[in-house]
Amino acid sequence: MSDTSEFGDADERAGQVPPLQELGSAALLRLVTCGSVDDGKSTLIGRLLFDTKQVFVDQMEAVEETSERRGDGYVNLALLTDGLRAEREQGITIDVAYRGFVTPRRRFQLADAPGHVQYTRNMVTGASTADVAVVLVDARKGVIEQTRRHTLIASLLAVPHLVFAVNKMDLVDYDQGRFDEIARELDELTGMLGVKDEVAIPIAALHGDNVVDASEQMPWWQGGTLLHHLEEIELSGDRNLVDRRFPVQWVIRPMAEEYHDYRGYAGQVAGGVWRAGDDVLVLPSGLTTRVASVETSDGPIDEATPGMSVTIRLENEIDVPRGDMLVDPDDQPITARALEATICWMSERPLTPGARFGVKHTTRVVRAVVEGIDGVVDMDTLEYRDAIEMVLNDIGTVRLRLSGPLMVDAYAKNRATGAFILVDEATNDTVAAGMVRSATP
Repeated sequence: MSDTSEFGDADERAGQVPPLQELGSAALLRLVTCGSVDDGKSTLIGRLLFDTKQVFVDQMEAVEETSERRGDGYVNLALLTDGLRAEREQGITIDVAYRGFVTPRRRFQLADAPGHVQYTRNMVTGASTADVAVVLVDARKGVIEQTRRHTLIASLLAVPHLVFAVNKMDLVDYDQGRFDEIARELDELTGMLGVKDEVAIPIAALHGDNVVDASEQMPWWQGGTLLHHLEEIELSGDRNLVDRRFPVQWVIRPMAEEYHDYRGYAGQVAGGVWRAGDDVLVLPSGLTTRVASVETSDGPIDEATPGMSVTIRLENEIDVPRGDMLVDPDDQPITARALEATICWMSERPLTPGARFGVKHTTRVVRAVVEGIDGVVDMDTLEYRDAIEMVLNDIGTVRLRLSGPLMVDAYAKNRATGAFILVDEATNDTVAAGMVRSATP
């Protein structure tokens, strides 16, 4: 086994987590790492976990043993995230691997998405709920097709913050000129896609340069480490606190005698701030009432914000089944019968006009027919080209005619009410992830 002195004493560093009382109310940040094959995603995550002292002694021992058996010649921190045995043995990442970690300043949920182009659908899954996308760029290769693909997906999925980790700077002698050249390419790319908040950071994940600790090899970089940037990202402005949306997931009617008149509507807040006394419009029925109370398992609360799972009680006893949506009467979504949407096609069977699918949107399911394909993105130019079909991992725009009403917003306005999936009703497979561009009432 090679010398592991650069990682310090495992007994001292492994398994050390900041006490819960030190975490306070640090906002949870969800991030997804993506990039091309061998850009170092898993190594970066392993480095983050190790240098923030999230690795237990037995985990580190297993990594050292596997590294020695494979003949890596160093402690391969990528093995901390390649959780499946087949992945560890082959040195690849197949599925999205989720890990959580904490620092004294913030809690993180981290998803490692595959780099292979055939697993683009997995990257869409990992990015769909992310606050931040960390796109790995190999300093030797610069901006390549997968960089463009993953940046495009992050922008289409409206991931609020984008970080380009220009990795393997050690293999270009930590050259500032090379980093600046790549940064200019990335500026051009994000400018084309309209990305609003992005930054490029030079790192060498294998050695820990600018990941958690500042690099002595790159004194020319004064922009802070990757972890420092992630800890500083402000999330409060990313939530839609204006447009009140509450898809009903479950109607609660307890059987116990003492609750004989209790009726509550459970679900996750998809937009706005909900309080007792708010006026409510029920869609698609059009019935109106007011909020009697907003509750959790601990009892009534003053208000509920996006992402919170709560029960809403209404003042009037009206019929509100699963799949209906409670909204602000003065600020309604579109009750749509047709959609124009951007989709990522996830099936090996091509999509053609006339195909029929189930559409799952929030808690509601309807059927749809594909009326047409308006175009597919060319990954070289990032422009749309004409197409008569969509194949696996294609990203394009389609028109859907719905069998029943869906209450939608444009995805750019609300990620929760602007997203849907297409389901093959014969196999129950998810065949596409979609983002609403516009809707016809």
